Amino acid sequence: MSLTNPADSLDRQNEKLIKIAESLMKRVERGSAPSGAAYEQFERAALLEKRVRERTLELERTLDLLHESNAKLAAANSETEAARRNLADAIETVSEGFALFDPSDVLVMCNSRFCRDFRDTAYDLRPGLAFDGYVDLVSRSHYLDLPDGLSPQDWAARRLRRHKDRRVLFNVKLAQDRWLQVSEHRTANGGTVVLQTDVTDLIRMERQERDKMRDKQTRMIRATLDHLNQGVCIFDEKARLVGWNTKIGSLLALPARHLQLGASFFGIMDLLGPDMVFTRGLDRAGFAQWARSDGPRGPVSFEVRHGPAVTLQVFARGMPDGGFVISVTDVSAEREAAQQLFELNEILERRVMERTLELEDALSAAERANASKSRFVAAASHDLLQPLSAAKLYIASLSDRCESEDDKAVLRKTESALNGAEQIIDALLDISKLDSEGLHFDIRTVALRDIMRPLAEEMEGLAAQKGLRLVWVESGLSVRTDPAYLRRILQNLLANAIRYTDQGKVLLGARRMGNSVRIEVRDTGPGIAEDDQNSIFEEFRRLDDSASDNDGLGLGLAIVERACARLGHPLGLWSQLGRGSCFTVTLPVTGPRDAPGPQLGTPRGSYLGTRSLAQYGLITLLVENDPQLRRAMSVLMESWGVNVIEAEDAPSALDLLDDLEITPDAVLLDYQLGPGSSGLDLYATLQQKLGRLPGAIVSANRAPELRDSCAALGVDFLQKPIDRQKLIDLLSEAARRMGTNTAQG
Repeated sequence: MSLTNPADSLDRQNEKLIKIAESLMKRVERGSAPSGAAYEQFERAALLEKRVRERTLELERTLDLLHESNAKLAAANSETEAARRNLADAIETVSEGFALFDPSDVLVMCNSRFCRDFRDTAYDLRPGLAFDGYVDLVSRSHYLDLPDGLSPQDWAARRLRRHKDRRVLFNVKLAQDRWLQVSEHRTANGGTVVLQTDVTDLIRMERQERDKMRDKQTRMIRATLDHLNQGVCIFDEKARLVGWNTKIGSLLALPARHLQLGASFFGIMDLLGPDMVFTRGLDRAGFAQWARSDGPRGPVSFEVRHGPAVTLQVFARGMPDGGFVISVTDVSAEREAAQQLFELNEILERRVMERTLELEDALSAAERANASKSRFVAAASHDLLQPLSAAKLYIASLSDRCESEDDKAVLRKTESALNGAEQIIDALLDISKLDSEGLHFDIRTVALRDIMRPLAEEMEGLAAQKGLRLVWVESGLSVRTDPAYLRRILQNLLANAIRYTDQGKVLLGARRMGNSVRIEVRDTGPGIAEDDQNSIFEEFRRLDDSASDNDGLGLGLAIVERACARLGHPLGLWSQLGRGSCFTVTLPVTGPRDAPGPQLGTPRGSYLGTRSLAQYGLITLLVENDPQLRRAMSVLMESWGVNVIEAEDAPSALDLLDDLEITPDAVLLDYQLGPGSSGLDLYATLQQKLGRLPGAIVSANRAPELRDSCAALGVDFLQKPIDRQKLIDLLSEAARRMGTNTAQG
């Protein structure tokens, strides 16, 4: 707590302290207190005086600091004023108008060039003026050239909206064709610096350059239009001509005096004579309506014929400014060429049609010839097999009677030659069937062992004759195929491998490959050169020229290739000279096979020899419509001691059995017994009358359907030419059954 007022001057404070000290001294002197108390009061007064002196010194030092601060402030104010004068001088030297507004959009300072072009606003431009006030002054200035339709208030409102942008730059048009560029820049504290730059000279120079460029572009456009091979004319939004080239006049046959600047489009249309005929696309009225349209004009295209030889293509399109441009092209040569091309195309179409008809006729003739060939081959094969079968049977009957080895050798060679002829006929018949479009396959599930085992057992004898070893690997897989044709494919491959292999072995096996199985026929033969691996599948092609005619005519692999292609079983070949060959057939693997059918080609085996048949006194019914074959079969069976009852057709056979009142021990029935009758029908009739009889249907027909029908009826099938051993097997089976029945009786 201070005894004096700090706000008083030092002299006043000293004066007050002296008075306080005197008062205290007097009070001490007058006091009735003991001398000790008076002394304490004296000490307190002395201490107080000391403190007063210290405070006085502090006040003096503070006063000195205040004087020093005042001196520095005066110096700073002087420097600030000098800097302000320098800034004002610097701003004044700027060639542009300059103004500074604080963050509150209040004018702080400006130079004399600011708003100098708005002389009627100079008096009101003072520091402290708000920014919107400044804009209002400028908008009402007589020196501001406002755009048409824009009021001072609208201009001021637009200017204030621009002020809110971060960066502002625009041009202002003044009276007497002067221009001012106004830009705004933001300061660090949020203030605004406005610069006004006179750009009148720049705009006038740019305008001059633009005019020069426009004149240059006009000349370039004119040169370009004149250079075009098309006629071009340009119309403005009021359909007045503003540009054209000389080509348009020559194409439209218009005199030059009618093509003038400002000429009306409709007037030019009226000048087009009646020889201008609108053809493809718009007509005259439609084109005129398009030109009168006020809205956007879409592109149009049409053609005009001028006289008999000139065709013009017209293309018109609207422009953004409301005008439109028209181009005219002479397409007479193109249209004439197109007409000639059309006429030529019609001629070519007629020729193509004629040639197509000729090819269709030729194709029909070829198809008829192919069908006729197939029918001829089938008929010829059947007709050839009849005497061939008879010849084989006669030779078989002679072989049992001949005692001389020379005669037997001659008979063996004759039988071999007949077997070769039979194989050729079979091959030709197979190829004819495979080439026929009406071929139908009996596709079903079959176990591979049912085909491979009988085939291997059958081919073992042929391989043994050449000193070869036939090895086959049994497979438990089932496949989806035609079993008869698959057997024929594998039979041809095995026969081909045995024929061309001199030593070693032939292997038949199957490999599982995912959902497929690959049947392989391998041999240790000489191999096939790579250049010959495609040609071996051709008809009548044999690589071994030294082979005899009895070795075949090279049709086996041709049959294999055709059958695999028709069945959809890929056929493969691997071969290397000196190491052998491997033929492969790939088939799809299926589930369990169908119910077991007939064992294709399963050798029955001879139960009895030909000499033992005589002791049974077999009676055989033979029904065959071919006299020569019937007689040959009778002679052969009679040579074995078999009694033969011959008949030509079914009625004769039934009448003969009724007359003799006898039941034959075996029956041999020809399949084709005349119109409306077959061996199957006769066998069914005999079975109803006499019960089940051993026997066989004899035919040259190799269709799988016939084999299935025989199996369903429970009768065997013998293929012509009749194999001697199979006939012996059939009769032996009949004799065995007869012996069994006799023993039971």
